[in-house]
Amino acid sequence: MNNCVLDLLEKTTTEYGEKVAFEDDKRKVTYEELSRTAKGIATQLMEEMVGGEVVAFFFDKSVRAVCAIFGVIYAGGTYSFIDTKQPEKRITQILKILKPTIIITDLENRNNIISIAQAVGSKLKNIEDILEKSESINIDEIRINEKRLSIIDTQPLYINFTSGSTGSPKGVVVSHRSVMDFIPQFVEVMKITKDDKIGNQAPFDFDVSVKDIYSAIYTGATVVLIPREYFSKPVCLMDYLCDRKISILIWAVSALCFITTMKGLEYRCPTEIKCIGFSGEVMPIKHFNKLKKYLTKTKFINLYGPTEITCNCTYYSIPEEVTYSLQDTIPIGKNFVNEKVFLLDENDNLINPKNRSLIGEICVAGTCLALGYYNDEERTNKVFVQNPLQDKYREIIYRTGDMAQYVADGNLRYISRKDFQVKHLGHRIELGEIESITMQIDNVDRAICMYQLEKKRIVLFYTGKCEKKAIQEILHESLPTYMIPNKIIKLEMMPLNKNGKIDRNVIKELM
Repeated sequence: MNNCVLDLLEKTTTEYGEKVAFEDDKRKVTYEELSRTAKGIATQLMEEMVGGEVVAFFFDKSVRAVCAIFGVIYAGGTYSFIDTKQPEKRITQILKILKPTIIITDLENRNNIISIAQAVGSKLKNIEDILEKSESINIDEIRINEKRLSIIDTQPLYINFTSGSTGSPKGVVVSHRSVMDFIPQFVEVMKITKDDKIGNQAPFDFDVSVKDIYSAIYTGATVVLIPREYFSKPVCLMDYLCDRKISILIWAVSALCFITTMKGLEYRCPTEIKCIGFSGEVMPIKHFNKLKKYLTKTKFINLYGPTEITCNCTYYSIPEEVTYSLQDTIPIGKNFVNEKVFLLDENDNLINPKNRSLIGEICVAGTCLALGYYNDEERTNKVFVQNPLQDKYREIIYRTGDMAQYVADGNLRYISRKDFQVKHLGHRIELGEIESITMQIDNVDRAICMYQLEKKRIVLFYTGKCEKKAIQEILHESLPTYMIPNKIIKLEMMPLNKNGKIDRNVIKELM
């Protein structure tokens, strides 16, 4: 019985031990080397860990980081990556929530975390020292095996932090079982095999990277960690994808839009890519059509799901023959196996998939659900709730706060966040509808609509060569007067957060 992700690693190590598992721009590691290094790290960590403790990582994604991940797991712990580029205040907030037994950092970032580590009572260790010692240490196989036997499938595997509406970050706790249930389904949908090279875009504190890491561990594929700075250098990025013969991309929508906006595919086309899974935002049709124009042999899959349901809960495999006009929206599809996804209306009534006129909140049930928010029972109980449709036994669902409706064949179409619906001039408005219309305009690359509550006005931000006057005229032709933005602001670049999504908090400051 497989009850933890180490079962996957050991099976793959037995079958493909000499195969490269992970590589970055500085080093590579085979599955055999990864397994041995991880056990060496675990042997050191177990001297200070009883089992079940949280170990925080404060350094950037790398092959070293992957070794550290599995070292913590072998030691019976739970890992959590902390973005080194975020403000000190947020880092402190996260560490106060986690209270990790150990923080592993590197020489580059050590000085930025010393005082915070002392304040929260965590022991600080350098990854350089840990790796050096792991090369010569006698691995304690007996204790490691004891830890393995003590791990149950509901034990927390990782904690990823997301933004909270109150300004306080939320640590989403995901178990071994949830990852092990999801990854085989995901691998099947993406058709990932041992022969693939997965091009990693996401930082390790973002759950998109979970799909990269564990899809490889499950199949024996190779993960290539793309340097972060290449996502602002289109020529370097395209050369990297082509030269490394990347075949699988699991990327945020904005990362793909960067390629099309900067004309990366016109410079050089990575013909080895057989499948692209995208998520995080609605894919603008004009950008999808550009991708499809150049990547003619690539399969595209629209993925949907918040961090709280372990990566993704629905997918839509886009038919090769389909063509989209600018006013279309790509469906988010149907549920993965062993996940229940349904819509509830504002009165908690179930919406029938045959009813395509109603919009409801996406709710999810199944093994995929996270264990909740770490050290935060109050916020956990607000969204991980009893299914209002079930009064015979306990069934917890996650209320996503995302609105959707059914389209043809029972597929779901994402509408917007529940909190992106605003009341303006007596009308209920979907800001996403304004964004969608704007994105259909020629020479508009990206568009985001915000509502300024204190001034009661709609503000539209966009990038592209189109003039504001032209946008205003087209919107007047397409939207009722009460939906016309009160202000239109042109940006040179759309601000992105560390996960590659458009950063609405930064945009809010520009209003």
